[in-house]
Amino acid sequence: MGVEGCTKCIKYLLFFFNFIFWLAGGVILGVALWLRHDPQTTNLLDLDFDGNKAPSTFLISVHILIAVGAVMMVVGFLGCYGAIQESQCLLGTFFACLVILFACEVAAGIWGFMHRDTVSKEMTTYYDAIYDKVKTELDPDKKQAAAGVLKVFHETLNCCGKGVGTSILDKFTDTLGVTNLCPQSQSLNVNCHSRIEELFSTKIYLIGIAALVVAVIMIFEMIFSMVLCCGIRNSPVY
Repeated sequence: MGVEGCTKCIKYLLFFFNFIFWLAGGVILGVALWLRHDPQTTNLLDLDFDGNKAPSTFLISVHILIAVGAVMMVVGFLGCYGAIQESQCLLGTFFACLVILFACEVAAGIWGFMHRDTVSKEMTTYYDAIYDKVKTELDPDKKQAAAGVLKVFHETLNCCGKGVGTSILDKFTDTLGVTNLCPQSQSLNVNCHSRIEELFSTKIYLIGIAALVVAVIMIFEMIFSMVLCCGIRNSPVY
């Protein structure tokens, strides 16, 4: 026989929240894989100019997110199985895993909030360095190599220049045939600084929303798992 009354209700509530947690882990894993292989971010983050690679902060965050999603799916399955089997050992292990995950998520959230603008600033600095290289480099071969990297930025983000002024100037020199930097469909007022900030800020907010939802689910799961463990231990049918 198993638990009865309110404890049985808690058992099925825990199973339900664990199933949601397992699904959330799958969603986070899917979103992380999408962020890793999204053409826009991939084209920019895989750039390498003269031995200088694009900043890796965003990629590191995405790889951590992939690992978190996979662990969440494993822990979610453990919680579902422990709830159905009414195993104190499995539920205790599940609770310990949740506490560790929750602590890691809080720490990651604090770090992410403190460095929320770091990714876009690093990428903007990298873009500026290549842009300045194109404008000041005297060696034709190095200048052409830098222009090729810059063109990847412009075509990926459909932008041109560091600001409105440089965007208009680059578009004008392209029209005269002096340079070939801006996409043909790019508007004069779209600069790459704003595009870079928009691209990475949107993705970081998406990660933050997913983390907040998962944190709320984890709090309910920790409460339900402890209540169920106590109910199983005190149940007269055991």
